[in-house]
Amino acid sequence: MDQLVLTLVILLAAVLAESFGDRIGVAPSILMTVFGCLLAVIPAVPSLNIPPELILPVVLPPLLYAAARRTSWRQFAENWQIIALRAVGLVIVTAVAVAAVFHAWNPAVAVAAGVVLGALVAPPDPVAATSMAGRLGLPRRLIVTLGGEGLFNDVTAIVIYTVGIQAVVTGLFSPWHALGDFVLAAVVGLGVGLALGWVGSKFTRYLDNATGQVALTLLLPFVAYGLAEHWEGSAVLAVLVCALYLTDAVTEIVDREYRLVADSFWDITEMLITGFAFALIGLELRVVIDTTGANWPELAGVTVAVIAVVVLLRLVWLLVTWLISMKLWRYTDEPFTWREVIVTWWAGMRGVATVALALAVPFTIDSGADFPARSEILFVAFAVVLFTLLVQGPTLPLIVRITGVHADTREERAVEQALWTRVLHAELAELKRIAARDDLPDDVYEDLRDALRHLSAKADPEAADADARATLEKERALASRMRGVRLAVVEAGRREAQAARREPGIPPDVVDRVIRRLDLGPAH
Repeated sequence: MDQLVLTLVILLAAVLAESFGDRIGVAPSILMTVFGCLLAVIPAVPSLNIPPELILPVVLPPLLYAAARRTSWRQFAENWQIIALRAVGLVIVTAVAVAAVFHAWNPAVAVAAGVVLGALVAPPDPVAATSMAGRLGLPRRLIVTLGGEGLFNDVTAIVIYTVGIQAVVTGLFSPWHALGDFVLAAVVGLGVGLALGWVGSKFTRYLDNATGQVALTLLLPFVAYGLAEHWEGSAVLAVLVCALYLTDAVTEIVDREYRLVADSFWDITEMLITGFAFALIGLELRVVIDTTGANWPELAGVTVAVIAVVVLLRLVWLLVTWLISMKLWRYTDEPFTWREVIVTWWAGMRGVATVALALAVPFTIDSGADFPARSEILFVAFAVVLFTLLVQGPTLPLIVRITGVHADTREERAVEQALWTRVLHAELAELKRIAARDDLPDDVYEDLRDALRHLSAKADPEAADADARATLEKERALASRMRGVRLAVVEAGRREAQAARREPGIPPDVVDRVIRRLDLGPAH
């Protein structure tokens, strides 16, 4: 099996894992990690020779952009205190605590090497956490804060990691220099993200087709990552800011076709890249074993200690900050309870960034000597990832059931119904304005008005008035009888168009355009 075949096998497994995971109630990211580990222990399966320095630039930009599309500036603003405490405060505290444990285990190893390990294992993965949270029906604010923590904690962790690497490689460290690096990374990342978001919104307005607009959204995250990294800024922050800016800006620019194409495109892209990334985590088991060699049993003690620090420190931090937050801040969403703290604690799974950064640790330092404890750092980091993914991940649904944490959908449903009412009123007001301006006949106006109410009732029957609901019920009964007839008729037309595709003199793209309109329905 060569590397191309292995890559295709992984991508196929990623597709299958989506459906299989839904059936057995396990997140696809966990299934793909197990699949990767199984591949790693099969001698006939080759290793994927991807340069470590390319893993993050290739994998992170599309995953970050896809995750950021599902949120907004407003959601971050409403929960910025908690997100900042976790994405900055908890990451720093975890990195320091892990460094202390690692240095205590082997005092001969530089503290900076321990800081590198701490930065590796500190940030939870946004994809693993939010994919599980969404499937478990957790409260919306809990999902938002988990996602916000996962998106922004890489910013802090990568800066700490870079400072630690520089201190080990050069033998020099200055707290003020480290603080300056952090500020510079944030400023450059923010600037690059805003600039590219603004440029992207202008290009999106200029492009007149959904294909080009969606292609632009795929390109911009990579550009943001590359430019920010080149200018020594936070590449992760640049991608996030660009994604949030562009997502908000294009709301008023793009049309229905863009939304349909973009949603499908990013769902597929996220599924494939996520599956590949987590399978890569499992495949790296072979690299870790080869690097550590027969000495891995000697690392059992420090590995267990680091896992305990990472897991338990998160619980302590969350409980303390929860108690503080209850005194200082008010929330507009569901109340934040101790049960949610437990679920949030257990949802702190590590993932792609940890493994990629661990593999990117240099082999040597400036003096030519080996990087201190590199194999130990790689082994412990990988063990933390596997524990959080393969122990915490599968047991998270059990924790959710025990704590009884779930979203109260009644309030969200009420908000949705109120929004549908607002939408209908806005449509009717615009129709009335147009009717008065263009002097529409009364029968035409009434037909259009009834059609709007009917469409609104179909979109959300519970938000419609009694007359509209009664009419809708009658039409549903008729529609259920006519649906089979309509599908059969359309299928006959589709077969005829497909047959024409094989006939000489008929351009295939014309046939495809006709079939696409048949698939989309009469409105298109």
